Amino acid sequence: MNIQPSQAKGEAWWDDFRELLDDQNDWPTQYTFKFIAAKSELEALKAIFGNHPVRIRNSSKGNYVSVTARLRMESSDEIVEVYKSAGDVEGVIAL
Repeated sequence: MNIQPSQAKGEAWWDDFRELLDDQNDWPTQYTFKFIAAKSELEALKAIFGNHPVRIRNSSKGNYVSVTARLRMESSDEIVEVYKSAGDVEGVIAL
């Protein structure tokens, strides 16, 4: 999913995503986030997860990084907030 700034997606899209998450998960749950962005955006991506550990992998040419984090999430709303925060990072792609 290509994440655009939060205001670019309508609230109906986020409501549908919440519903999908609620249908497929029992709360609380461990949820894996994975994002790809330009290497210059690494600190912004890491900041989304605060002090939680993240796994970072560089692309073969070193221009891009993937950031993976596995977090305990209490609700679909918490997951949506992480994705919305990631949407504010320039050029981020969620996997």
